[in-house]
Amino acid sequence: MNKYLSIAIFLAIVSSALWSCNGQKTTEKASRATSKVESVNLIRFEKPINGTLYSQGDIVELELSLVNDTIKPDSIILFFDKERISSIENLNKQINTETASLGNKQIRATAWLNGNRQSASVGIKIKANKAPQKLRYRVLNTYPHDIKAYTQGLFYHDGYLIESTGQKGQSSLRRVELETGKVIQSVNLDRQYFGEGATLYDNKIYQITWTSRKGFVYNADDFTLIRTFDYLTQGWGLTTVDDKLVMSDGSNTLYFLEPQTFAEQHRIEVYDNEGPVSKLNELEYINGKIYANIYLAEKIVVINPNTGMVEAEVDFSSLLTEKDSHRNIDVFNGIAWDEENQRFFVTGKNWPKLYVVEIY
Repeated sequence: MNKYLSIAIFLAIVSSALWSCNGQKTTEKASRATSKVESVNLIRFEKPINGTLYSQGDIVELELSLVNDTIKPDSIILFFDKERISSIENLNKQINTETASLGNKQIRATAWLNGNRQSASVGIKIKANKAPQKLRYRVLNTYPHDIKAYTQGLFYHDGYLIESTGQKGQSSLRRVELETGKVIQSVNLDRQYFGEGATLYDNKIYQITWTSRKGFVYNADDFTLIRTFDYLTQGWGLTTVDDKLVMSDGSNTLYFLEPQTFAEQHRIEVYDNEGPVSKLNELEYINGKIYANIYLAEKIVVINPNTGMVEAEVDFSSLLTEKDSHRNIDVFNGIAWDEENQRFFVTGKNWPKLYVVEIY
């Protein structure tokens, strides 16, 4: 190796070392600059009390206080349900909930002082501001229903009822002849699964299970299994709203899911004028509204899919007569809609009849 090459290699090594040192110093400076934004204790909420229930349209009176009267923040930014609404000059503010959706909301205030920040938050709930309309029904017709069918999901398609039944070891997906109640075609689920709601989308049938967090997609023409999918909560009811699947899990929440991936797009919380409406079970989308059975109640509620408000309800407690009851009879559950003929079907788990009703 000649002396000129040796000198060149030496200079390259020194340059690399200097660059590395300077780079490290730059990184350390950036790190120190980032760490300058530290948490401080500046403000707290005095009002509202956490968990307070408001009616939609109510004014929420906010009141903040300083943790230390001698230390005043440079600014306070207010957020309502993750959306920035304003900066506030003093410690009081009013929020109008007229356009707010229903359910749990978080109010957060972030205070800044000399580049440091602190956030305080409080949770409230917003219920409907009017009682559901009380609707009535009349029975127009009845059809036979298999008393061994533990009805979990139900919809009408191409002249037949598609029924998902439950109970481990008895769960199935069925195509049922309306006039006779005869099962024309069926597929049984493995014994480990408890069948729940089902719906149609893009000529495919989606069926969910109770606690297994496993769903199935079938070809609607021949019940051939196309694929399976997973989800993160219990499966109760299922329906289709436009290009989304909507699932209930026994709470007051409805989940709007993308049909290809089953990823959650958004959710709504269902409330009436008294508070959350839970135990939402079998679902059906009819003329822009979601109809839902309430588990253990012989009642259907009509839900606005945009706001979560229960706009109406129907009491079906007198539908099943004593003569149609039997020892294995179970709860009212099952809603189907025949769009072409404008027919509304209801039944129950192990009920002997399927009813065509008019709601008014």
